[in-house]
Amino acid sequence: MSGLMAGEPTRTEDWKILPWKKFQRNVFRIQKRIYQAQIRGDFKRVRGLQRLLLRSYSARCLAVRQVSQDNKGKKTPGVDGLARLTPPQRIRMVGQLRKFSPSPAPIRRVYIPKASNPNERRPLGIPIMHDRAEQALVKLALEPEWETRFEPNSYGFRPGRSPHDAIEAIVSNICHKPKYVLEADIEKCFDRIDHQALLAKLNSLPIINRQVRGWLKAGIFEDGEVFPSEAGTPQGGIVSPILANVALHGLETTISNAFGKKHRVVVIRFADDFVIICEDLATLRAAQVLAESSLALMGLALKASKTYITHTLYEHEGHIGFDFLGFTVRQFPMSTHHSKKGYKVIVKPSKRAQTRHLEQVETLIQTHRGSNQTALIAALNPRIRGWTNYHRTCSAKRTFNRMDHQLYWKLTKWAKWQNPRKSDAWRKQRYWPRKRNRFDFSDGKATLAKYADTPIKRHVKVQGNKTPFDGDWAYWIDRLGRDPSKPRRVVTLLKRQEGRCMLCGLRFMSEDHLEVHHRDGNHNDNMPANLVLLHGHCHDEVHRTKRS
Repeated sequence: MSGLMAGEPTRTEDWKILPWKKFQRNVFRIQKRIYQAQIRGDFKRVRGLQRLLLRSYSARCLAVRQVSQDNKGKKTPGVDGLARLTPPQRIRMVGQLRKFSPSPAPIRRVYIPKASNPNERRPLGIPIMHDRAEQALVKLALEPEWETRFEPNSYGFRPGRSPHDAIEAIVSNICHKPKYVLEADIEKCFDRIDHQALLAKLNSLPIINRQVRGWLKAGIFEDGEVFPSEAGTPQGGIVSPILANVALHGLETTISNAFGKKHRVVVIRFADDFVIICEDLATLRAAQVLAESSLALMGLALKASKTYITHTLYEHEGHIGFDFLGFTVRQFPMSTHHSKKGYKVIVKPSKRAQTRHLEQVETLIQTHRGSNQTALIAALNPRIRGWTNYHRTCSAKRTFNRMDHQLYWKLTKWAKWQNPRKSDAWRKQRYWPRKRNRFDFSDGKATLAKYADTPIKRHVKVQGNKTPFDGDWAYWIDRLGRDPSKPRRVVTLLKRQEGRCMLCGLRFMSEDHLEVHHRDGNHNDNMPANLVLLHGHCHDEVHRTKRS
């Protein structure tokens, strides 16, 4: 078999029995050394360790496993049509990663509707499986270096950070004084990044620079033709998020240093969305000009329709407060009895996020008109729980009650369509049986989740420059157990298992794909004794063993 070293596994069974626990420890040990060397300023050691990681058999195996077993898009083919890898193919690809491909294949262009506007479509670039594995390997080497360099108020596409951290950072910066805010959005950020400027800022190993240049210039395959790619990093590639962060790195430092401590200007960024906060309007306008000139160096510009200046307490240019990452942030006047400052910062789910979610729920109900109640509940519950988990860190209790009310009337229409000749009282008794002094939409076994049943829990922002590569397991496991995006069942299992996978015994990382496993195979038995939390690939291995 070409590309394999002597003694490396070749058979199907060999992939299953590889020492994954040892591999993950080996890779993390090198990543931690890269992180520590970068902090010390020992750049020669950083480059040497990155070369070691790129050649490491452990890292190559983990990269192949990530793209073939862990990634959500693992079943999406590139231009080669390859969507799945058998164990022998994975072994073969591990051997091929010893040398990087000199000419990456073009990416396949697909379009998906935007979450903010379903009428608009977002372009995605899907690399072939081999290029994805190379990108995963390069990311393992780049991430610990750049985690020491990224600015503290950059929260998007970084391990251990979330949108809720960005919201808490905003609240902590406006809670003492009312301030002006520039809410900005970069126009087609991923599509317009200048390649030469990005490579100059990346300034990594020659082999990494060569590969990144090849991925950026690989071309776009669409409608049977290959078009050149002159700018941008394709969304859909594993290495694209970190490249976008590298491109936008320095924006916060440039603006903050330009005005000093006298006119304190704070920049908080999540991916290509950011806000600039300042007490003085003239200083904020100057910061906007500086942001535009800084972005222009990377070939980027602000989107005029989504960029505006507002005030957190008073009306300014028709706006009070602002929307950011699905939340509305603003200050409300209060009497001195309620607040000594005369105002209070309140964060709520944005009106746009509520409307978009209700439209998705209504579409889901309409598509299940011919289905029974059990199927409808199974389709709605993940949507409801996911939305409420995301927004449960803000003042959302009234919003949750309103959403329950809206959903009730949508379900009554569904029940009427199912049984048009029955009375309202019959339909209510049939679909909303009384249990424990409340009426729930239930079929006797499954019950529809209610928005208002989700408890409100304040999120604690990540500390300064903390990163998972610092090895502070106690801190990161505790944060993982309080992640608002995780369902309550997953959080409970995380605490019970002390943050470790029950199969491989490794600690869960913030980027890991977690799945709940039913010991007896009965998915209707959700008793705590029947549930364990596993990595996604460990869960696959358990079921594969049972089938065989």
